[in-house]
Amino acid sequence: MTTYKAAHKAEFEANKLSKFLHRMVGKAIGDYNMIENGDRVMVCLSGGKDSHSLLDILLQMREKAPIDFEVIAVNLDQKQPGFPADVLPAYLEKLGVPYRIVEEDTYSIVKRVVPEGKTTCGLCSRLRRGVLYRVASELGATKIALGHHRDDILATLFLNLFFGGKLKTMPPKLVTDDGKHIVIRPLAYCPEKDLVEWARIREFPVIPCNLCGSQPNLQRQQIAAMLRDWDKRFPGRIETMFRGLSNVVPSHLMDARLYDFAGLKPSGRPPPDGDGDIAFDDEAIEGVSPQVIEFSSRGIPS
Repeated sequence: MTTYKAAHKAEFEANKLSKFLHRMVGKAIGDYNMIENGDRVMVCLSGGKDSHSLLDILLQMREKAPIDFEVIAVNLDQKQPGFPADVLPAYLEKLGVPYRIVEEDTYSIVKRVVPEGKTTCGLCSRLRRGVLYRVASELGATKIALGHHRDDILATLFLNLFFGGKLKTMPPKLVTDDGKHIVIRPLAYCPEKDLVEWARIREFPVIPCNLCGSQPNLQRQQIAAMLRDWDKRFPGRIETMFRGLSNVVPSHLMDARLYDFAGLKPSGRPPPDGDGDIAFDDEAIEGVSPQVIEFSSRGIPS
């Protein structure tokens, strides 16, 4: 009986997680118009938990979606030592999904160019993008889907803020530098910890990256550890920060290219929402108007 209850509970939790992830992916797709009728979506499958989850969820959603779209999986074999080249083809054959394995020895280029001890992600990422964009053109893909999730997006925000001096992160949707492709991130709303659990439940053949993601001195690793610590010590903080990425008030930042500070003039009317003189949006106090309280000169001691 105990075994039955445990199995029933596990099934219930798996179904709940499935519904949550599908809802989050569907919301991201809808919010940013990521996939349209007739699209051919190229899913970049690295073999990690995130790209496996992305492919799995998109394939399931395709069967129930009100629009018609194709999915094709593409894996870039970068020829790093120890990469099990037979795992993904066997898995994709079993799924019955169209796929293409692209072999490009970017590993040797990275190891030759980047000095020992330096992080390799920058060059590796540029080389990988170039190859994948070329393949997308060859396949006639209208969208390129990447497996970055909510925590990746927040980590990139802090990387740019701490080390680049920019308020910038991974957008949910973008046009590539050459102007030829649309890149989408359908997992943008999905927490990493839920994708870890989904990969365990679905038993994906996960292939760890030993090229860049495992480097101990990687700044992204340090930021990710910081976010995990915050999530553990301050429940809800990650969700609050993430909401801030879609709730931006340019008038309360300092970029004159986004807001006309130089042209500001008093109009005698209250400014639009968010454009007043309150810098920190504290919790509203029930029954008290957020308007500025005016004091008469009679109330000021002489």
